[in-house]
Amino acid sequence: MEYNAFESGLCCPAETTDGYTSGNKKKPSQTETETLLETLHLQDKVQQKLSPANFLQIHVPGKHMDHVKSEKDLAHTFLHSLIMLDYRARYIAVRPDSPEVTTVSDDTEIDYNDLEYFLKTSADTNDKEREENALVHPMDVQMAVFHCSDSFLKQMMITKLSQCQYALPLLVPDPVTMEIECPLWTFREITKTWKVTQIKDGSTIITMKSVPVYKAETPLVSFFRLGSLSVSKSQLMNNLINDRHDTFFHRNFKGNSQSCCLMDGVAEIAWYCPAGKPNDAFNDCIAFCNLHGDALLTERQRDILIQKSSINIFVFESLPCNEESRSLISSHFKSHKPLICLTVDDSRDVVKIKNGKYTIGLKAKNHSDVSEQLKKIIREVLSSLDGPILKPSFQLETMAELSGIRVDETDPACQRGKSAAMEIINLLKKDNMDVSKIKDEFLPCQGKLWHQWSKIHRELFHLRGDIEMEKSIKQQELMNIRQKQCAASCSKLMELFTGSLSSLPPTDREYFLKWTQIFIDDLSTDGLSSILQSYDEKWSEVLALKNKHDKADLLLKTQTELDDISKKLQSATFRLEHIFREMGQIYEAHKTTHRESRHTDWSKYPELAAQLMISGHPMELMDGDVGHVPLTWISSLLEEVIKKLGDQRVFVLSVLGLQSSGKSTMLNTMFGLQFAVSAGRCTKGAFMQLLKVSEEMKKDLKFDYVLVVDTEGLRAHEVEGNNTLHHDNELATFVVGLGNLTLINIFGENPSDMQDILQIVVQAFMRMKEIKLSPSCVFVHQNVTDVAAAERNMDGKRRLQEKLDQMAKLAAEEEVCDAECFSDVIEFDVQKDVKYCAQLWEGSPPMAPPNPGYSESIQEVKNTILSKAAKSAGITLSQFKTNIQDLWTALLTESFVFSFKNTLEIAVYRKLEVQYGSWTWTLRSNMLTIENQLHNRIENGKLDEVEQSYIFKETRKAYEEVIKEMTKYFEDDKDREILTQWRGRFEIKIKEFHDEQVNKVKRKLDGVIQQRKARKIIDDKKLEFENKLLQKSKELAQKLKDKAKDEEELQRQFSSFWSGWVTELTADIKPAEEINLEKDQFIILKELGFEPALIDKCKRSGRYKKILTLGDYWDYIITSGQKYLRTLANIYQKYTSLGAFSYEEQQQIRWLISKAEKDSLDAIKSKPVVTRGYSTTYLREMANHVKIELQKFQSEKKYTLRKEFRVDLLLYVFYRAESWLEESHKKSKMNNDPLTYLESKKTQYYTTFRSFCKENSSAVVLGELICEKLKASTLEAVCNKTAIDLAGKMRCNFPAFNGNRLNLEKHMLKSLAEKEDFDDFILYITNPRRQTEAFIKTEVEKYIFKDHTDVAVNVLKKNVDDIKTTLSQALFTATQKVKNQRGNTDMWMKEFSNVLKHELKFDNICFENFSDINDLYFLNEEIKKGVISITEQMSSLSLDKLKEFRLRADEILIDQLCNCCWVKCPFCAAVCTNTMKDHGPYDHSTPFHRPSVISEEHWRHTGEFGMHFCAELVSSNYWFYPHHYSGKSIPCKQYKSAGSQYCTWRITPNGSNLAYWKWFVCRFQHELERHYNFKFQGRREIPHQWKTVSKYDAIKSLGEMY
Repeated sequence: MEYNAFESGLCCPAETTDGYTSGNKKKPSQTETETLLETLHLQDKVQQKLSPANFLQIHVPGKHMDHVKSEKDLAHTFLHSLIMLDYRARYIAVRPDSPEVTTVSDDTEIDYNDLEYFLKTSADTNDKEREENALVHPMDVQMAVFHCSDSFLKQMMITKLSQCQYALPLLVPDPVTMEIECPLWTFREITKTWKVTQIKDGSTIITMKSVPVYKAETPLVSFFRLGSLSVSKSQLMNNLINDRHDTFFHRNFKGNSQSCCLMDGVAEIAWYCPAGKPNDAFNDCIAFCNLHGDALLTERQRDILIQKSSINIFVFESLPCNEESRSLISSHFKSHKPLICLTVDDSRDVVKIKNGKYTIGLKAKNHSDVSEQLKKIIREVLSSLDGPILKPSFQLETMAELSGIRVDETDPACQRGKSAAMEIINLLKKDNMDVSKIKDEFLPCQGKLWHQWSKIHRELFHLRGDIEMEKSIKQQELMNIRQKQCAASCSKLMELFTGSLSSLPPTDREYFLKWTQIFIDDLSTDGLSSILQSYDEKWSEVLALKNKHDKADLLLKTQTELDDISKKLQSATFRLEHIFREMGQIYEAHKTTHRESRHTDWSKYPELAAQLMISGHPMELMDGDVGHVPLTWISSLLEEVIKKLGDQRVFVLSVLGLQSSGKSTMLNTMFGLQFAVSAGRCTKGAFMQLLKVSEEMKKDLKFDYVLVVDTEGLRAHEVEGNNTLHHDNELATFVVGLGNLTLINIFGENPSDMQDILQIVVQAFMRMKEIKLSPSCVFVHQNVTDVAAAERNMDGKRRLQEKLDQMAKLAAEEEVCDAECFSDVIEFDVQKDVKYCAQLWEGSPPMAPPNPGYSESIQEVKNTILSKAAKSAGITLSQFKTNIQDLWTALLTESFVFSFKNTLEIAVYRKLEVQYGSWTWTLRSNMLTIENQLHNRIENGKLDEVEQSYIFKETRKAYEEVIKEMTKYFEDDKDREILTQWRGRFEIKIKEFHDEQVNKVKRKLDGVIQQRKARKIIDDKKLEFENKLLQKSKELAQKLKDKAKDEEELQRQFSSFWSGWVTELTADIKPAEEINLEKDQFIILKELGFEPALIDKCKRSGRYKKILTLGDYWDYIITSGQKYLRTLANIYQKYTSLGAFSYEEQQQIRWLISKAEKDSLDAIKSKPVVTRGYSTTYLREMANHVKIELQKFQSEKKYTLRKEFRVDLLLYVFYRAESWLEESHKKSKMNNDPLTYLESKKTQYYTTFRSFCKENSSAVVLGELICEKLKASTLEAVCNKTAIDLAGKMRCNFPAFNGNRLNLEKHMLKSLAEKEDFDDFILYITNPRRQTEAFIKTEVEKYIFKDHTDVAVNVLKKNVDDIKTTLSQALFTATQKVKNQRGNTDMWMKEFSNVLKHELKFDNICFENFSDINDLYFLNEEIKKGVISITEQMSSLSLDKLKEFRLRADEILIDQLCNCCWVKCPFCAAVCTNTMKDHGPYDHSTPFHRPSVISEEHWRHTGEFGMHFCAELVSSNYWFYPHHYSGKSIPCKQYKSAGSQYCTWRITPNGSNLAYWKWFVCRFQHELERHYNFKFQGRREIPHQWKTVSKYDAIKSLGEMY
């Protein structure tokens, strides 16, 4: 190829060169620059600069470079493509068919008749039109973005340009002021790596170098153009540096335009980095600089470069040249510096004028020939030079020493950040310390101490031997390590670092962090290079020795030396994350020990780290050196992020792959992230980084941020030989569990590597399925040679699918679950969820640019991720924090699936339980109201039968409202995705609850109807008595009306006559007898064959009252008798070695007592005692039932219970039934015994008698009589309604009752601790339901009668007012209706009682004595007066009256709150805390597991208590016997296989046990020993750590349970 292309200079249409216009002006006009910025839509970014935050977001997928239709999109498309490492970013141009680009159409007709015009050269034709239609020059786009970016985006941009192997701006004139700037800051993150080839003693030595580019000392070769050229200087340089990639932009680039405004005077620099291969152009790194524009017009830039260069190369058109050019060449010809002149119109070959001075003609020569000649000259010149003067080395950093130019690092904010970082580096450099010792010296908390802590903490989950004692010791060791960390945490380094973080403004702080990393890298680079060199050499020795079988000892020694170098390499690795890790350890140490520090404000550390995470810095999630997650630090950090951002929703994207497979590079390319990448510095552990979702993308996505989790590689070399497989499985399970979507990165096509990663990944997904987490995945197959080959890819997908299915079967066997293929494990479509990516480099590094195909592939992967993400709502940050805790805690145990506790799911379920309680209460309270109304109607004789359909109809509205609320909750709640799994079950349970309530009310009301029918004769008799008494009172009053004012005489006369009347009326009725339960019990026990002396002895001891809560039943076992001699020999052998009766047998006896009690009480309460009275038959039936239960129990046992036990059990059952029988018999007497009933009416009839004596009208007397009856029924109605209302208030507002079953349990345990009553504790342990009922009764009584009396009184008054209104309305309605229909008193009474039939019970009144009433209005007024009197009396009613009526608040709440699960843990007897009674298929669970000592369990064949918590027992290596008679023991980890009693329980292992029960054991140690007849001794001695738990700690620990 010959040089025959046309070029023009900067901003001049006349001549071009290098693709930029050129002219006489040294700076572009203000108008041109402004026009350019307006065209690119960057005019507002001149002052308000673009920043990385503008681009490090989840944006709408950028426009493809070939689809840019508007110049306003050029800048953003350029930056987007550059961030994606697509070097074609420089070639972006607006499509010709864009309406914003003006073109002349092909058929435009121009009427030019002048032949001269037709023959004019193209350079003169329509210049104005050409300028107007010119495209934006690609380098103008780059430089415009550069000028409009802040220093951080500039740095990011230049770093990406360097990765794309492009030249970088070294000297940049300001487009307005033309002040020259050296953007030294932008080079600070670039590192160049190359291999130096040297010949020494006849052998070739290759040395690798990796140096920050600003520190690299290299020769500098600078190119200058003098005047206008017809050849491209930039293209010539490209062939010299990299003939496969255009480092410098030139005229032949796609998208080049005729004009360029911003490149004139810009000096660009690039480095040639040899690969250590024979075909390298140069043996060492060389810098090449290209000054754009005419060097004669850019004097300052030219002089700087000439001064800094080792070789200067001038390119000009011809000789002789103009005077200015000749003068410049002449001066440099005389200089000692090498000079090469390239003449465009000269055809001569290389001419060496003198040493270091060369000329070359370019005419009729191709690029390759010229390049080779130049390479040869440069090699010759550089090898011949000697001494620092003759062979100067260029170093970027020295540019800051030049005068007359501005260096960007002089910015005040940059300088402040640098000064703060320098303080830290000066401290590190103070004593010239070996870099491998810096971390031990300045970051002591994360070294040996953190390693020890992590190791011991892991051991807590795998305890052996005496679990509790060993645990106590290890916890103390952990505390000691934390205290040592606290003591070591006041280093000067951390003080300076955190001080700068907290005090510097945001921009200064960002500079500070970058400078700190730059300086730390600088500090460790040299040390790391030498260690890596040593590692390579030693590794080569190991490989060589492996082939020599006779050198085994030497091989072992060399491998040990290699391990030592590896450890030193790890110690020498020092980055910013290590300082953040130290912050985390200092925080955790102080937080754990609750120690304050004068030297460090550790409590602010999470806030400081949160600020950085929000601003885009990656934060370490898992420590890569230790392989541990610092949960306390991470939790506090995320809490601070939540405080600052709110509990935002995030989509968690995690990545997995083998080490050095390009995971971090992929993420950085995909999202522009900052995860550290380089061959020598692989990611260790796991890091998380936040990416904000842009506003335009929020329309398509349901979350606010993407949270990216980058991880260390699987099969990492650093953990080889250190249980690699376990580490990889742990890491994979952790990140797969965290991610909403996991990228599985596969590099290359090595079957072994694929097998390794697929096995680990499939097992991780299998575990997620088992714990009901449903992440998704995308497989990214990198480094595929031909991504476009569809057939090849289809075959690859088929083989991948087969391999995944094979791995799924293997994982299913290991995890013990069903899966035949991978799609059984996770939703997976091999056609959509497998992506192929081209190789990263387009050629061989270090000079190879990134492969554009790689960028395109990564963009496709990104689009796939976003399309999957669009279907997900993500999770909240608080949920993410919880997931970390749950996953890591479960991973610390050996059995992940059994150990995983999904805290988020549990929290959502607990909240659902609270809602369930509210829904059921709505139904229950509505049902109570309906029941009350129907009960009144029955008692009023208005209802003889209750149809079930009627109750369903009455409750339909409330039920439909509840269903509506349920539907809304399940569909609209923020956790609706999690709630979905329970929706069907809860809908069924609500329906079952509703139906059960209907059936229950139906049964109760049917009972009331039967009772009313049963006492109809009695009621008729009562009415007859009342009528007769009324008549007699009226007759007596006629005789004594003259003594009406003598109250005493009236009372005397009435009393003397009353006794006679009652005797007369009840002469033929036998009075009800008083019952003597004690006597009846004695008789029944004698009938059963028990001796009177034994009965009396048991009665007097009173032991029977506590038989259920006894700790030891050994005394009740028969120990003599010929019949049992053989059996007792076995029993004695078995039980005397225990020192007590078998734990399981004790539990079975206790179960017998509970069952006998419950069945007997249920049976007695079903008897019609209230309607028909007490009968000894009922007690006999109870006794017979207990006798049958005892016989059945005895038939299954090999031992016999003493008579004392049988007597005590019967006495206990009688004792439990006594109060109910007495109360019921009392009601029976009132209802059925006329004598008792009449005596209760004496006061009422005296009032009537006195009224007659005063000659009051019949209306007044009837009014008084009605009011007397209303008084009793109104009181009952008000008290019943108040009971319902108070129960509702407490259910909604009282803390213990307004939550779920777990909440109730917490409050009850707190109450027990506050009272410190051992008997109450024992009742709770043995019979939790009875203690719960007692707790509810106590709290209700305290609420109503002590703490909230005012609330109870207000409710009572409200109900009094309501009943007053109801009565007034009834009076008005009845009177008005009778008046309209001209009815009589009897009609009025019927109407009045009919209106009130729902509201209250109203007894019939006989009207024979009131037939003379004609004035109903007067009667109405009298009753009104009475009602006012009644309501006034009730307003001051004692709250004690609430205890006397049918409905009671405590009983209502017991029905509501105790209708739950009461199944006990088979290990520790803790009760299940599920709110629903039949909550299957979900397992029983409780967070309140306790030491087995509390439930009397002890070690087999010892008299020692079992001190273990079952929550830790199930993760231990212990075995247990499911039953006392079991011959086979079961591993505790497999407890679910021990039978039905165990398999229905889910016991989650955890690292900490409830402090509450530790305090209880210590507080009641002696009481427990006496109660159970055991001793805390030997292996079961109480650990010392338990004794440090205070009651405050115990109660506080309840709040931590969920």
